[in-house]
Amino acid sequence: MLYYVYILYSQKFKKIYIGFTLNLKNRLKEHNSGQSPATKPYVPYELIYYEAFRSKTDAKKREEYLKSGWGYRTIRKMLKSYFNSIV
Repeated sequence: MLYYVYILYSQKFKKIYIGFTLNLKNRLKEHNSGQSPATKPYVPYELIYYEAFRSKTDAKKREEYLKSGWGYRTIRKMLKSYFNSIV
């Protein structure tokens, strides 16, 4: 079993969303169909990055880190080319 930490980009509002799931494909469909109240106003989303973990604990820690200030800086560095291409 794999656990996924993912980053979505709201094409409408130019914002990112970071989440955690067991089924990445279904979770993306849920976000884009408006089934997630937290992200519904910002659809559509594009999956721009994900990481897979064997440990749920490791995945949750990574999600928490990416949602922190340092984590957000890390995302901007990791995906610099992506963010430069959408400006």
